[in-house]
Amino acid sequence: MDSTHLPSSSSAFDQVSRALGRYIPRGGAAADPADAQGDRATRQPVPDHLAAGHQEQILGAVNLNQDLMITRCNLDAPVFAGLDAAAGKPFVDLLPPWDVPTVTRRMRQVMETGQAHVARIQRMRRRDGSELVVSLSILPAAAPEEGLTVSIIAMAKRLHLYAAETAIGTSLDIGETAQSLAESLLAWGDVAAVDLDFAVWTGEGVAGQVQRRIRLRRAALVPDRAWPEGYVTPGDDLPSDASRLLAQAVLRNDAPQTIVIPDREAVERVLQSPRVVRALVPVDRSAGVACIPLVLDGVPPVVLGVAEVWRRADNPFRDSELLDLQELVARTAHHVDLARQHQREHTQVLALQRRLLPRTGGDTIAIASVYQPATPDSAGVGGDWVNSFPLPDGRTALVVGDVVGHGLGAAATMGQLSMEARALLSAGLAPDEVLEHLDETVTLLDDAESGLAAGYSALGSTCCIALYDPVSHHVALSSAGHLPPVLVTPDGHAGPLALRPHPGLGAEFALREPFDVHTFVAPPGSLLALYTDGLVEDPALSIDEGIDRLADVVSTVHPWDALQQAARHVVSALAPVRQRDDVTLLLARMIGYREGDTATWRLPARLDAPARARAQVFALLRQWRTRADTRDDMVLLVSELVTNAVRFATGPVTVRLIRSGNGLLCEVGDTGNGRPRLRRGDLLRDSGRGLSVVHRLTTRWGVRWTDTGKVVWAEVAR
Repeated sequence: MDSTHLPSSSSAFDQVSRALGRYIPRGGAAADPADAQGDRATRQPVPDHLAAGHQEQILGAVNLNQDLMITRCNLDAPVFAGLDAAAGKPFVDLLPPWDVPTVTRRMRQVMETGQAHVARIQRMRRRDGSELVVSLSILPAAAPEEGLTVSIIAMAKRLHLYAAETAIGTSLDIGETAQSLAESLLAWGDVAAVDLDFAVWTGEGVAGQVQRRIRLRRAALVPDRAWPEGYVTPGDDLPSDASRLLAQAVLRNDAPQTIVIPDREAVERVLQSPRVVRALVPVDRSAGVACIPLVLDGVPPVVLGVAEVWRRADNPFRDSELLDLQELVARTAHHVDLARQHQREHTQVLALQRRLLPRTGGDTIAIASVYQPATPDSAGVGGDWVNSFPLPDGRTALVVGDVVGHGLGAAATMGQLSMEARALLSAGLAPDEVLEHLDETVTLLDDAESGLAAGYSALGSTCCIALYDPVSHHVALSSAGHLPPVLVTPDGHAGPLALRPHPGLGAEFALREPFDVHTFVAPPGSLLALYTDGLVEDPALSIDEGIDRLADVVSTVHPWDALQQAARHVVSALAPVRQRDDVTLLLARMIGYREGDTATWRLPARLDAPARARAQVFALLRQWRTRADTRDDMVLLVSELVTNAVRFATGPVTVRLIRSGNGLLCEVGDTGNGRPRLRRGDLLRDSGRGLSVVHRLTTRWGVRWTDTGKVVWAEVAR
């Protein structure tokens, strides 16, 4: 074996070799450079029971270049005898053929990302065809051109119990958890599989009693190789007969227990059906299997699934090995249940989040949205949300928010804030007034007694609200600590809006500031992008640089591009892989009403104002070729609204008529601050009779407030 003298540089290979050489038992060749130079006094004595070949672990290191060829190695311990790791040979020659694609992919990932891949349970081939089970860690070099260092730990089976539990508990993704368990089980056999109850796989609740019928789905299978047709691979449901037989086997006498089927003849006798044999038996040659139930402790216990370890019949399971297998599965079953609970919460929050996404735009605005949840093994789906909806008065509301935290607490707060914002905007409140209410709500939800979730705080959540008027093409926008939207004008200029910073929702009283209203013109063809921080955050860039990148990408959207496709392109350009935080984007393309579909008149608040309004509206509706009955209703409606404005308000009266696809929308604005109210019995009194007429003639009507007064709007079907 090649044991090259190591240079004095502190590469990963040198550091690993110097640290590991101390633990080579007496009788093994020295691997430490100091030992190679005769400095053996620093070597720690090794107990006799380890030197005798019963050591719990032996460590080694191999250095690889960028082509994954061995350049140096330190595998002189006796346990590594037979591994042909000479310099100049491909490292993959030390692996079983079916593991080569997976290990090669992992090594390439480490070189590309610079992130180590630690504690992979792996088999290595000796010259005589025998195999050595090791724990493989792939470490990046300081510079990419220096390649990789592979740390190798040859372990006794018992050490897998600790190593496996450490590896299995690192992910909350149920598929990755099952895969880690299967990889650990491979140390005891030739093939390992994990089959989970379908309810566990989907994150549903598990039954509180011992199950007599289990529907199993294959969650993990190792090694990674080409399997024969008919064999069950990850993601496939086991045949119903196979699920039933496995359930009967591990639930004998209503108690979960491990079973061993020693050879192929016994396997075929138990499985009965050739189809089931093809689905479950991984090799044609004679094979035995140990089936270990994954049991969730309780009274009674609940079976989450079955782990299966297959090996050749000429290598039967010893009692000590079965005890090790049972201990490993017992130690890690709770990790599977934690992943199930996380999957359930993830699914629930994701469903709520997707329900909040805007469906469509309308005649005056086009809407597209993309929501990309965080990686499954993150802390949970975050509180990002977007919403877009038409308001009754013809405007469109665009809302984006980011609730602090993850999981069900964030989801509950997100849902409440979203619905409250929609209700307040539909009631006619301005964006800054809505944010004032949301600010109070976040403060109340943080209260220990009235909060939605114990231990959860939404203080510091952000929100941005924009209202688009399709007639004036003005957008009124208010922000509570949210990142500024990006506006692309029809001439192609793109950039973030200049908004005054705000501390966010629920800030302490001393820090609270009034919410500003930023008004700007968005001509037809303008594109507005609202988003959350997950889209623009990049460890290598400042947040301002991330926003500039977003502006550059959004500016490439052509007016003729399908907006939903453009939104997906923007997200894929800025966040090509799933992030540790949610990614949310809302694109709105302003269309507005055509010039001939709207008309506005400004009338003095005099007694002749209703008559003038009737004449002008009648002439316009004839020009629009409106039906006679609709024309009469609209003329009467305008007359009543203008009469009320002259009677109860001061200053000029503004009348606006809008022709939309669904009907006619009338708006009458004045300088009054009183709210018109419909009361029972108004038809019998002079005061209030006009509102009863309005109520009977329209499909809906309402009031919204402005800086100078109010606007009463009403809609009539065409």
